[in-house]
Amino acid sequence: MFSCRKKHKYNVYIRGAEVLTRRATPIDKITPEISAFATELIESMRLFDGVGLAAPQAGVSKRIVALGVPNKDLATPGVAPGNTLLLPLMPMVIINPEIISFSNEVDVCDEGCLSVPEIYAPVQRSLAIAMRAQLLSGEHIECHCNGLLARCIQHELDHLNGILFVDRLVPEELDKIASKLRVLEKYGRKVDFKKTISV
Repeated sequence: MFSCRKKHKYNVYIRGAEVLTRRATPIDKITPEISAFATELIESMRLFDGVGLAAPQAGVSKRIVALGVPNKDLATPGVAPGNTLLLPLMPMVIINPEIISFSNEVDVCDEGCLSVPEIYAPVQRSLAIAMRAQLLSGEHIECHCNGLLARCIQHELDHLNGILFVDRLVPEELDKIASKLRVLEKYGRKVDFKKTISV
């Protein structure tokens, strides 16, 4: 006897989608619906092979972010306490995250984004941050992070404020990818500005 199971669709919205330009709203209470969405957000991040995914990228304008940063950073000398706290919990979600301070020291590294697929460009970010957020368990945390984790958090919190990494590029770097962005926009119009994986 055969059994049929309806496939579940996971969407990531791409540049051109209106939801990516809005400031997301805070989450007042961790409800069963929020917990279920958190699980779906983590699964979307895994399926699309990302190290982070903000709720607006999944079409939901709420302040929740999935993180899946590799924990190899734990072996790096000078690793921040927040990395030691959070990396073993990956994949995880953070709720209503807020960066409360940025280091003066910065670096420039190539970034990519699931909402700007197959396009990479150098972005300047602070090397370290202090962040506060709530975990899905309800626990409130405040910690210092550095390395890839700090960069990923800055990138994902930009999404919560309607900012894509390409919005932070200096003009000459933006010019270098302008033709690729035009191709992406043309593609986006054909697919309602979203990519879908069905499982």
